[in-house]
Amino acid sequence: MTKRYISIFALAFGLLLGTTAVMAEGPELPAAGTNIRDTASLQRGAHIFFNYCVGCHSLKYIRYERIADDLGLTEDDVMKNLNFTGGKFGDQVISHMPADDAQKFFGKAPPDLSLEVSAKGADWVFGYLNSFYLDPKSPIGWNNTVLPNAAMPFPLWELQGTQVPVMKPATPGDDPQIEKLTLLHPGKLSPEQYQQAARDVTNFLEYVSEPAALQRRHYGIWVVLFLLGFTFLASLLKKEYWKDVH
Repeated sequence: MTKRYISIFALAFGLLLGTTAVMAEGPELPAAGTNIRDTASLQRGAHIFFNYCVGCHSLKYIRYERIADDLGLTEDDVMKNLNFTGGKFGDQVISHMPADDAQKFFGKAPPDLSLEVSAKGADWVFGYLNSFYLDPKSPIGWNNTVLPNAAMPFPLWELQGTQVPVMKPATPGDDPQIEKLTLLHPGKLSPEQYQQAARDVTNFLEYVSEPAALQRRHYGIWVVLFLLGFTFLASLLKKEYWKDVH
């Protein structure tokens, strides 16, 4: 029995080391610094997503009406400024790109992004939005250091501008590696402004991944207050009950 436990422990430890090693091989991701309680950030992120991303990507697990309620927007705000798919206010956010066109342009249908942050993390999404660069060898002219050979062009290029890679000093026998990305042509936003825009989009997608988190945190405050009040009353009851017990 002891040998069996040792074997199980060794296997689990080996898997943990292997997972850590794989994670270490990936690119270092910047901290997204998101905050889904920042309503202004969520509104800006929604505006960018619906202007630059919804042409290809759906958010099938959320409805326009829910976005309006959670982000403090009116139906008129949403239908005029965010709804470019022709859907109704109570509809899910579904891209209007035909599946045949997606297959033709990208080789596969663009993924639904409803659970992107839940699946990969906010830092991954934020890093991905900051890591596109021009690549003449790519069929679409773009590549990405976080997701190499991503089958999509950079949707926010006019905001960030275009980046090119700076390669590490060549080592005989090793493949060329990218050291960093540098801005070749500026976009509409300054680097600092683009960082905030990428953070806003990531923040919006984090909210979309779990809209209930907004309500859960709100309710959490009241739950904590209830528990504090209950603890205080229980303490008074204890003192009253035991005051005559010696």
